[in-house]
Amino acid sequence: MLNKVLIIGRLTKDPSVRYLPSGNQITEFSIAYNRRYKVGDDWKEESHFFDVKAYGKLAESLSTRISKGYTVVVEGRLTQDRWTDKEGKAQSKVRIVADAVRIINKPKLDEAPEEEVIPDTYEQEAEEKLWNSQDDEIPF
Repeated sequence: MLNKVLIIGRLTKDPSVRYLPSGNQITEFSIAYNRRYKVGDDWKEESHFFDVKAYGKLAESLSTRISKGYTVVVEGRLTQDRWTDKEGKAQSKVRIVADAVRIINKPKLDEAPEEEVIPDTYEQEAEEKLWNSQDDEIPF
């Protein structure tokens, strides 16, 4: 199965940082994605908001490099958290778990974009193997 997300959005607030009992860092932030489309002769725009989580070294790097207003490209996968609230109702939330984040634009600054935040070496090597494969056949 394939679970891959690639989205460009603007941070809606500064990232929050917390730590797992293991000591690993989690950085969470939300991005807004705006979609423009035409209905008849009129242009419409709708906004969508997505929560993003990053773990480990990527989380550490992002916590000091991005803030509200930054435009970023997030590459990752979708996860779904499920729980039962205090009233006993089933709840769920879909989030993006980031594998890599690239800064496109800083807020209100016309500086050159920064370099890509590199994912863990293992993930990068696995991805290069996947996309640089010489085999044209799909394995399923």
